[in-house]
Amino acid sequence: MIISGGENIYPAEVEAVISAHGAVGGVAVIGIPDDKWGEVPQAIVTLREGESLTAEQLRSFLDGRLARYKIPKSMVVVEDMPRTASGKIRKMELRKQL
Repeated sequence: MIISGGENIYPAEVEAVISAHGAVGGVAVIGIPDDKWGEVPQAIVTLREGESLTAEQLRSFLDGRLARYKIPKSMVVVEDMPRTASGKIRKMELRKQL
């Protein structure tokens, strides 16, 4: 869970909405430090082949689908995400890599 300005943000909820975007192949949402809010969400995405996506396009897509405080403040596009043998994304490794 991410706590941003006293509000609880559940990464799974944000990931589900981001996954609905046609350009997104995979997504993980993590909390990153923020001076004003304590923590803010950051989206780490893989894109489908031949697709492109900017942070602005993603925020525009999420506007109206999520509360504004839940919309990731930044986005990082990666080629691949570290996964466990069962296919679960290793968020701790992502944090270390970024």
